[in-house]
Amino acid sequence: MAQSRIFLVTGFAAFGGERINPSWEIALRLDGEEIGGLKVKSVKVPVGCAAAVRRINAAIVRYRPRAILGLGQAGGRTAISIEKVAINLADENTAADDGVGASAKPLIAGAPEAYFARLPIPTLIRELRRREIPAQVSLSAGAYACNALMYASLHLTRRRSAMPVGFIHLPYDARQSARHPNAPSMALAMMERAIRAVAETLACTI
Repeated sequence: MAQSRIFLVTGFAAFGGERINPSWEIALRLDGEEIGGLKVKSVKVPVGCAAAVRRINAAIVRYRPRAILGLGQAGGRTAISIEKVAINLADENTAADDGVGASAKPLIAGAPEAYFARLPIPTLIRELRRREIPAQVSLSAGAYACNALMYASLHLTRRRSAMPVGFIHLPYDARQSARHPNAPSMALAMMERAIRAVAETLACTI
C-alpha cells in the first residue's frame, strides 16, 4: 500500500451523542476508489486533539500520501466549508469546534503559530458552486480535534510544499435533523458529490 499513489481522506468518529458523523460516512464511501490516478485510503480518526495528531501522524508514515483531505462535522453550518487556516492551539476541553477556550495550549511546541491550507480554494469553491452545491471559505477550524488534525497534517508535510493538504467541514447530515430540528443540514448524497468533486480537482493538480 505504501508504494501506491495514495490520496488520504480522514473522517471523525461520531461524538456528542450522535449516532453518525457525516465526515466518516463520506470518507468510508470513497475508501479504495481510484480518483485521478490516486487510490483513496480512508482513515477514521478519534475525537480529541492529541488523538487526532497521533492518528494522522501514523497514517502519513504508513501510507506516504500524495494528498491529504481531512473531513469533519460542523453542526450549524449551512454549506461545505473549506478551511483556510489552522492554528497551533488545542483545547481538549472544547466539546465542539466553535472557538478557543481559556485552557487552550500549543498543539505542537515550537511549531509555527499557523499554517494556511495548501488547496486551490477559489477553484474548489467555483467548482462546487458550478455544481449547485453550497460552498464557502471558512477562516476558523476552531481549536479542537478538526483544527488539530488540519494543523498536524500541514506541519508534518511542511517540507512537501506542492502537496495538496487541507480540511473541509460538513454540515449535519439530514438524518441528524431529528436531534437538531433548528439547525441546517444537507443530504449525505450532496456532501458525497461535493467531496468527490474536490478530490477529482485536487488529483488533477498532482
